[in-house]
Amino acid sequence: MKTLEARPPAEFWLVRHGQTDWNIQRRYQGHKDIPLNAAGREQAQVLAASLNGASFAAVYSSDLSRAVETAAILTRRHPMTIVTDTRLREIAMGDWEGRSLAEVSSERPGSDGGLAYTEVHSRAPGGESLAEVAARARSFADEIAVKYPGQVVLIVSHGLTLAALRCLAVGLPLADARDIVPENCSIVRVFWPHPLVSEP
Repeated sequence: MKTLEARPPAEFWLVRHGQTDWNIQRRYQGHKDIPLNAAGREQAQVLAASLNGASFAAVYSSDLSRAVETAAILTRRHPMTIVTDTRLREIAMGDWEGRSLAEVSSERPGSDGGLAYTEVHSRAPGGESLAEVAARARSFADEIAVKYPGQVVLIVSHGLTLAALRCLAVGLPLADARDIVPENCSIVRVFWPHPLVSEP
């Protein structure tokens, strides 16, 4: 068996979906399939113009429509197949989905709008923990890094999922994810190392 060999890292361009009405209303979206609003579509068009000339080996998106539509707008000038993956979904918020931060906060004094679920292992009733989101995001990223070593991949996803990926990529504690949630239609570039492989 040959010695373990490192491959070049993949470069991920991480984009959060455009704005939705629930973003404006400060409602938990989670896995609810809330579409972009007019402002969100305009945000995506502006970002698409700034990406003109960029070349991607592949485009991946959460399967939720707000992410898929954002990805479609971003690639309209240079159409590519958009591959959807449920591992890129937002953190599941269970019973809190559709409710406002203010509503949840009023029932949970001192919880800072109910956002205590970002304490890595805690979760909304019926929802996911941030640790679980990070685990599925890591699984996705490792798989894509194997497929596209040394290449650029566009990934359209959601606030906390992208924040978790960024923490994993740059070595930040996962508990910091809440502090680096990206704005709608913003872009962050990170490198994801190719897992070491052994060859017979």
